[in-house]
Amino acid sequence: MNEATFFRIRLYATALVVLAIGSLLTWNYYHGGIPSHHILADKDLPKISNLWGAVLLPLLTWFLLYRTQHRIFHHANGQIENSTIRQVVYSFTLSLVYGIILSALFSYGYTDMTGNMMLGIFVLAIFFPLYHSEYLLGFVIGMTFTFGAVLPTGIGSILVLITFVIFRAMRPTVLYVVSHFSRK
Repeated sequence: MNEATFFRIRLYATALVVLAIGSLLTWNYYHGGIPSHHILADKDLPKISNLWGAVLLPLLTWFLLYRTQHRIFHHANGQIENSTIRQVVYSFTLSLVYGIILSALFSYGYTDMTGNMMLGIFVLAIFFPLYHSEYLLGFVIGMTFTFGAVLPTGIGSILVLITFVIFRAMRPTVLYVVSHFSRK
């Protein structure tokens, strides 16, 4: 696959997100109104309307797919292997499913499991580069139906920073300690 093909994929994916968020907001509008959510589900904090997702989600999709394109084509001289694309798609899909499960558990009142899943992200960050753009995009899109686009983007951005530190700083330390004790 070359960069021009990936650029077309970015265009199609962004158009699909525009269509999806537009459909969701239209459906919400005609079925009780577009919901708003308090930041961190605290009634004392301000509400954010899901309508902001119409702007944020397409821009986020375009930007994060650009970051993915830049990362995978940077050292590839314009061509990449299908296995690289497959890895990006798997990463996006797994984080999408993770976000959907997290949202569903929150919606059904399983806050303990939701908290454990959020902590599980830090454990997973030792093994996977969860700070990559495709992980954030899947996480945000997976949670958009339940929380809108703004809150998952904010939380996901903070998680990206934390998982970057875990993967880049703590992971080498953990691997060193494990390899040191396994030699003895």
